[in-house]
Amino acid sequence: MPERLALPPLPPEPEVLIECPRFSFVKRRADGTVDFVAPLPCPYNYGSIPGLMSDDGDPLDAVVMGARLPRGQRVRVPVVAVLGFIDEGKGDPKVVCSARPLSAFERVGLEYFFRIYAFFKRGLHRVRGNVPDTRFTGWLPLTSVASTS
Repeated sequence: MPERLALPPLPPEPEVLIECPRFSFVKRRADGTVDFVAPLPCPYNYGSIPGLMSDDGDPLDAVVMGARLPRGQRVRVPVVAVLGFIDEGKGDPKVVCSARPLSAFERVGLEYFFRIYAFFKRGLHRVRGNVPDTRFTGWLPLTSVASTS
């Protein structure tokens, strides 16, 4: 059973700011500073939802499925899933947005990616002298997504 992580109420179709275009190696924060340089390219558009915060104090992370989008672009895409993630001991859930429901293959791919991502982030934290809890925790319920009716 996935852990309960704090998640602010989500609009059904949030505005996502793309910070890391699909196939990029560098994950940037919303302010443009480098957050993480990956050993492998990110297979997803990665960004954040401005105005909504995670437990870690950063804007809520979002993954946008589909074709590569340029860094800095803002898109509105429906929320289809939420992944539980802990980074440095704090809740850092990932909102997954897509124009269509996720396939079983896409769900497995997302889970695999975030397990690998957690592994490399733990390594980065250790190099920096920290050994905090960093891990993928599972799929979270969509109960925090606001109804459109």
